[in-house]
Amino acid sequence: MINALGLLKRRRFLPLFTTQFLGAFNDNLFKQAMVLFATYSIFSDPEVEQGFNAVATGLSTLPFLLFSALAGQLADTHDKARIIRLVKSAEIAIMAVGASGLVLAQLGYTNLSIGLMLGAVFLLGVHSTFFGPIKYAILPQHLEPDDVLGGTGLVEAGTYLAILLGTIIAGYISSNAAAAGVMLVALVGWWSGRRVPPAPPQGGRLAINYNPFTASWRLVSGTMHIPRLFLAICSISFFWTIGAVLIIIFPPLVKNLLTATQNVASLFTATLSIGIAIGSVVINTLLKGKISARYSPVSVVAMGVFVVLFSLIVRAWTPAAEGEFYGWTEFIAQPLAAPLLLVLLAIAVTGGMFVVPLYAFLTTTVEKDQTARTVAANNVVNALAMTVGAAAVIGISSAGVTPEDMLFLVAGMCLVSAWLAQKLHRACD
Repeated sequence: MINALGLLKRRRFLPLFTTQFLGAFNDNLFKQAMVLFATYSIFSDPEVEQGFNAVATGLSTLPFLLFSALAGQLADTHDKARIIRLVKSAEIAIMAVGASGLVLAQLGYTNLSIGLMLGAVFLLGVHSTFFGPIKYAILPQHLEPDDVLGGTGLVEAGTYLAILLGTIIAGYISSNAAAAGVMLVALVGWWSGRRVPPAPPQGGRLAINYNPFTASWRLVSGTMHIPRLFLAICSISFFWTIGAVLIIIFPPLVKNLLTATQNVASLFTATLSIGIAIGSVVINTLLKGKISARYSPVSVVAMGVFVVLFSLIVRAWTPAAEGEFYGWTEFIAQPLAAPLLLVLLAIAVTGGMFVVPLYAFLTTTVEKDQTARTVAANNVVNALAMTVGAAAVIGISSAGVTPEDMLFLVAGMCLVSAWLAQKLHRACD
């Protein structure tokens, strides 16, 4: 097995990695700019802020429910590189819609701008739905079997580093600058996507079902009856539901409980991204290229412990004076800032160690002509779980549950994920 970082020198991997990196960066630059603008410049009620974030999360995951089955079928029956080119062309148009919303927000057309931005969030979900199965399914086709785990880890690490950059930059630039940035990155991503080597279908012809509901049902039922895939997909789904809840509650938590500026809110999301990237690399080193769920149960249990510790630190936090917010330097100067960020980093590292082997497991335990559909089935279940999680956040918030208390729910979900991962480990390792 070549060193995982050595894959970046290969033409069969680098263009895909670059295209995925730019897409993740652009998606998060736009979404973070939108969320921060809404949280700090439009709304002034914590429940409304959390509700807006939940709606945005729901809209971004809804396309996975509707179109993942079709995306998986197309990826398994058409050249994956050609689909990448089509998807990246669509991204330019989608970002034009989102950029218009960001510009209009600065001009005071609040309702119109929110409509355009939320519409772009939904369309970006469609974009990710069709790209998602390809970025994993193409790896076993372009890489040697011993390099798939390393390639998966690099894709995951690159994704979260891209999220890191996107979220940090969004906290420091204006809406107009973000609008220009997302258009530029979309164009570069289109150029990079055109350099992904061909990846023709591996199996026979497949009759494509264009009905999103029956196709999704058949896709999921055709995958979830296999015990090892059922356990892997359920574990991943719980993980992403946890992630959805954290993403929803963090901006209002930073603003209203930690009383910090939007720069600090971006720092929180960035810290999550750094941690998951680190966890992706660490688990690949521990497993030495072997695809196994051996470390997943203990990783997600540790994640739950750190989530509880994070909630306890938040409760002990000293807020700024009424009507004031801590800037970056003032926030770091607080006695609990360093422990808070270290615990947040630990949450993300253990999360990355949990989920990366499960994705590699999905793409290597089925035939190559079924990998995209397997990933698509996983995306459908993930999206359903995340949508339910977003709706639960709205319901729980309306019942008066605060973000710091909601973190205990997240910790409980970590235990469920650990139970599922342990069953997978016992069944397959």
